[in-house]
Amino acid sequence: MPELPEVETIRQDLEERVKGKKVKEVIIKNGKCLKDVTEESFIRGVKERVFSRIGRRGKFLIIELNSGDNLIIHLKLTGTLIYTQKREELNYTRIIFVFEDNSQLAFNDMRGFGNIWLLPDKEFQRIPSLYLLGPEPLGEDFTLEKFKSLLKRKKKKIKVLLMDQSFIAGVGNIYSQEALFRAGIHPEKLSNRLFDKEIEDLYNGLRGVLREAISHRGASVDAYVDLNGKKGEYEQYLKVYGRKGEKCFHCGERIEKINLGGRGTYFCPHCQK
Repeated sequence: MPELPEVETIRQDLEERVKGKKVKEVIIKNGKCLKDVTEESFIRGVKERVFSRIGRRGKFLIIELNSGDNLIIHLKLTGTLIYTQKREELNYTRIIFVFEDNSQLAFNDMRGFGNIWLLPDKEFQRIPSLYLLGPEPLGEDFTLEKFKSLLKRKKKKIKVLLMDQSFIAGVGNIYSQEALFRAGIHPEKLSNRLFDKEIEDLYNGLRGVLREAISHRGASVDAYVDLNGKKGEYEQYLKVYGRKGEKCFHCGERIEKINLGGRGTYFCPHCQK
């Protein structure tokens, strides 16, 4: 599933390619992805509207229309957004937004778990998983002191906690593991057992790995591609994720894998305590 760096990359691409464009036509190939709105109402609410602002909250894309309504998109496991200059037939296309210049934005989803909402004004409370998101880890207000304060209120295995979207928005299986490796923290360590130095290292490691991943346009370990249909380049920089049995880049010990919170979790038994 795309995490913060991948969704932010798509947001930046949308900002460059479709911001300010008016929707001439909405083509619904498969309306399963539409939530809490009929196909007719969705078309009526988006057609002839301008994509006036492109935002992101955690793993959600937020496209504000000039009507004041908002398109909310969650890609889930295999959802993609592809921008083309002409009407191209793509695999597993669900929704196509055709603009006045005849370019198009297609929402495609092989497994069909992705969701699209059309919300009146800013009624984000209609989507609890969006409304109840925790702070943005790259936000200016996400300080080290705030991170320490959040951790003191919890008693969970740290990797599981980092993936809790109500704790911190946008961090998933890949970047929680990479951040913990950078900080030298075992993924099963309890959050309330972390020392101040470990918290500081984790704070810096988390923000650092997210920024690096964005600069490399994300990691395509699954189905993620950018708006041009191209894979991200960060997979080659991953230190532990997906490297079971391979040597640690720091100490040479073999990377191990455990199941934690229902997800495969990679770590170095020597570097992470």
